[in-house]
Amino acid sequence: MIIQDYLTEIKAKLITSPIIDKITIVKERALSDQGYFRARLNLINGDFLEVVEFFKIKGDKCIAETYRHQWMDSTQTQLKKRWDNVEHFPNLPNFPHHVHISEEFNVYSSVCMNILEVIDLISQEIK
Repeated sequence: MIIQDYLTEIKAKLITSPIIDKITIVKERALSDQGYFRARLNLINGDFLEVVEFFKIKGDKCIAETYRHQWMDSTQTQLKKRWDNVEHFPNLPNFPHHVHISEEFNVYSSVCMNILEVIDLISQEIK
């Protein structure tokens, strides 16, 4: 039930967010103790955002295990920001959570960002 509630919360956030113009859910999966959600979003300013999150139940909530949220311009060729926690190239800093700003190799330490938090953060930046 917790997994399905979290997926419902994500979809409600996407539907009600004033910055999202179009939602394409690519894939979602709910198992008893883990889930997956991937969507492509067109934002009201023309930008593109892809959100991908694999999450597990910890205690009584869902926690992002692996994620990649990529915000790009309308042509999908210029990176604005990408939040992730995946392995990177050996010559880049090895932070547990990363944010890439403007380009792939411009990497900074970040905190874990789930889909709900990314939508809130981008909402503040493009208002």
